[in-house]
Amino acid sequence: MENISLDDFLSEGIIKEKKFREKINNIDWNKFADKKVIIKGCAKVTVPTWAYLIITSKLSQYADRIYFGEPCSAVEIFKKEN
Repeated sequence: MENISLDDFLSEGIIKEKKFREKINNIDWNKFADKKVIIKGCAKVTVPTWAYLIITSKLSQYADRIYFGEPCSAVEIFKKEN
């Protein structure tokens, strides 16, 4: 299972939309193709809802399944239709 941590998107200790979108646009999303991906639920800072939505939107084009939370209690939020 691949992991995405929102702490990787921090700029100066917070999530700033402009920088966040730049980082999102620089990700090679193909590496998530047909894989299970978990968006880690805890971060060092409060994460805006739009950040989760943007990541999920991008991932849903590639990933087989997307989960949210921690590996021990992850919630499935997307499953690709076959």
